[in-house]
Amino acid sequence: MSHDITPPPMPGFGPPMPPQPPKPPSGNRTNLIIIGCAVAVVASVIGTGIVVTNDGDGSASPAPTVTVTKTVAAEDADTTGDDGGEGTEDASEDASDTATDDDGVFALDDEVIYDSDVEVALSGFKRGVSSEYAVPESTPYVKFSIKITNGSDVTVDANEMTVNCAYGDQGKEGEAIYDDGLDGLPDTRILAGRSLTVPWACELPKDETFLQVEVSPDWDSEEAIFTGDVKK
Repeated sequence: MSHDITPPPMPGFGPPMPPQPPKPPSGNRTNLIIIGCAVAVVASVIGTGIVVTNDGDGSASPAPTVTVTKTVAAEDADTTGDDGGEGTEDASEDASDTATDDDGVFALDDEVIYDSDVEVALSGFKRGVSSEYAVPESTPYVKFSIKITNGSDVTVDANEMTVNCAYGDQGKEGEAIYDDGLDGLPDTRILAGRSLTVPWACELPKDETFLQVEVSPDWDSEEAIFTGDVKK
């Protein structure tokens, strides 16, 4: 009699399991796409200076821009200013005789008045060189004051103002200078009937004289372009 025991056969394995179907997009990914679109819209609004409003029927339309209505030649313009930095030189603008309000181009010493009764004027042009701690550092610049006078009956946000500079015959961008006393736009509001003066500086190489400054007091207003020559 044999004592060998043959084990029973092992149960067989079934067919392989089918792969799981792909998961539908999660809610978080949809939210990211929506947020990205919203950021793109905001960036577009800021870049163009056009504010989009809702008409109440689900459609959106751009709000009208505030345009320049006239200019006033500045009298006794301050062309020296008070810079106080090292390596500064007195400078003044040579106002252009061709400044008009038809194409939005004005002389450096013009006073621009919008149809909202908000006024913009530049003054006190003076050359200098930024410090080693500035951004950008050790860069020749021209410093000036931007005065916003709010003659309207509503509040104006100073941090909505835009300032862009260019210089030379080729129209090279003049980078904004951030240094001691040059802190950029203030985070404040200009009440009706009040004014605010903001110090500003733009890159201007020592061998360049032509300066272009584009200023808009808020996002709803067109940019006024001030142009002229700054003495070396």
